[in-house]
Amino acid sequence: MLLILIITIGFFVWGKFSPDVVALISMISLFLTGILDVKETLSGFSNPTVIMIAALFVVGEGIAQTGWTALAGKKFVEWAGKSVRRLLVIVTLGAGLLSGFVSNTGTVATLMPLTISSAWSIGTLPSKMLMPVAFGSNTGGLLTLTGTPPNIIANNALVEAGFEGFSFFEFSLIGLPLLLIALLYFRYIGFKLLPKNKTNNRPVNIESTLHHWIEAYKIDNGYYRLRIRNLSPLINTKIEASNFEKTYNISIIRLERRHPNLLKRIPQYEEFPDTNTELRYHDIITVKGDTKAINKIMIRFRLGLLPLKPIANELQNNLINQEVGMTEVIVNPNSLLVGRRYKLGDYFNRYGIQLLAASRDNNPLTEKEITVKAGDAFLIRGTWEHIDDLKKEHQNLVIIGSPEGMAKNIESLNSKSFIALGALALMILFMVFEIVPGSIAALISAGIILTTGCVPISKAYKGISWTSLVMIAAMIPMGVALQKTGTAQLIANALVNHVGSIHPLFLLGSVFLLTTTFSQVINNSATAVLMAPIAILAADSLNLSPEPFMIVVAISASTAFLTPIGTTTNAMVMTAGGYKFLNYLKVGAPLLLMFFIITMLLVPVIWPF
Repeated sequence: MLLILIITIGFFVWGKFSPDVVALISMISLFLTGILDVKETLSGFSNPTVIMIAALFVVGEGIAQTGWTALAGKKFVEWAGKSVRRLLVIVTLGAGLLSGFVSNTGTVATLMPLTISSAWSIGTLPSKMLMPVAFGSNTGGLLTLTGTPPNIIANNALVEAGFEGFSFFEFSLIGLPLLLIALLYFRYIGFKLLPKNKTNNRPVNIESTLHHWIEAYKIDNGYYRLRIRNLSPLINTKIEASNFEKTYNISIIRLERRHPNLLKRIPQYEEFPDTNTELRYHDIITVKGDTKAINKIMIRFRLGLLPLKPIANELQNNLINQEVGMTEVIVNPNSLLVGRRYKLGDYFNRYGIQLLAASRDNNPLTEKEITVKAGDAFLIRGTWEHIDDLKKEHQNLVIIGSPEGMAKNIESLNSKSFIALGALALMILFMVFEIVPGSIAALISAGIILTTGCVPISKAYKGISWTSLVMIAAMIPMGVALQKTGTAQLIANALVNHVGSIHPLFLLGSVFLLTTTFSQVINNSATAVLMAPIAILAADSLNLSPEPFMIVVAISASTAFLTPIGTTTNAMVMTAGGYKFLNYLKVGAPLLLMFFIITMLLVPVIWPF
């Protein structure tokens, strides 16, 4: 057992193989050597912890896809103004608060582009901001029971040992002080230690992307929003009856339903109106066409012209949202589209996209109907799902940029946004009042998000970190084996004999130091799985409460501040911040020392031995 444990840790540190592969090999080795039977070997894949973490990934994806994390992230950086240190505090606090409810990885993924953009815009470097975001997200995971997998693992180990588990917000008793320490540290000390690394990562955000499209495709020409007045002959008629396309060469791109007596009601949209779409009084239609033609239909059909905001804002507010997006595509020479004729503004049911504009040799095409040539660039509009499908089905079309990443940066909210938020609130309510077990609460929340379409099932599966999930499931049998063979008891006895006899506080400190050492080179979930049974047995041998030891395991498993490989969030910001290995050691060591001192002072008081 010790040999398998040492080899497993060695492979984790080596990093040659993916952590889930290492965990699976370790799990199979436990079976082949006769240490575990089949049921014990596969026990991790039916463990409530694994089910709960999988469901939480879906919930987190729902919050991200419906605009909440992007909106929160944008507000955080807006509040900073032009103050570098204020931005530092806000992004660290923002990362901490978000990661209490959204996965640490999801938090960093959301805040990283916004942080980089804000850092450049106020005259500082991303390397001064990104490491605090990563460390803040790791710390913020300690605010709630579901904030990070080590919390769930420690709690589950406590319950399986026959003790009462922690409440949903109980972790915040230590998590809030630690987050405050992290904020003060980066504000007054860490900021001076953070490197000034020059990187070539000035971001292209949605606003700048839209401005690029406006310039490249000249889509600001002939873009109008018209309101159907009460005397308009279009009321209660179908679009085909107006002959907008044939007679006036005008395309209706989008339709907003808005009755004047129901202004408080959430507007209903026809994102891709067709010839059979019926027009109603006070509808607002987004159209594209020649200015003279627009003037003609305004007079002929008694339409009102709505004032335009800056065109980029109009595009973002009216043509892009949580469900519908835009992107650029380039036609390869081998594409089946070459030689075909298409009308700009048309919606193609087969592909589920709308052709908004075209460009050839970096010059916008102004004619209404074009014959496709190799190298042509198109600006298309469709649901994010259809854009993703187009990318999969048409290998000879090059999708420019990352539509999925762009979708997550849309801050506008819709009805599904509030459904996702309600699902998260319901899960928290179930957990706080212990109405159902945590895994069931998470599954209910994930089920609501999936069945209401807040996140398509395909994207929900993509949002799950399968590497982490498989690794946790495959490492749980290691914890079983450690206890079954007496190895956990052996390690626990060594801790008790050497430090436990002096004072329980020394044993608690040893558990912290051993766990944080592992966490610097091993995934925090795997570390928690390894240390939880050892800590419980050590506490039991001295007739001490296991609660303070489980809290310490959760805390110290989330203190991978010394290396870029201890946690995914550290690795995510490494390249973007231009960090070296020693940067983590220099900035993280003082913070780790502070966490150790605060933990040793507060944990025994809050959770007595």
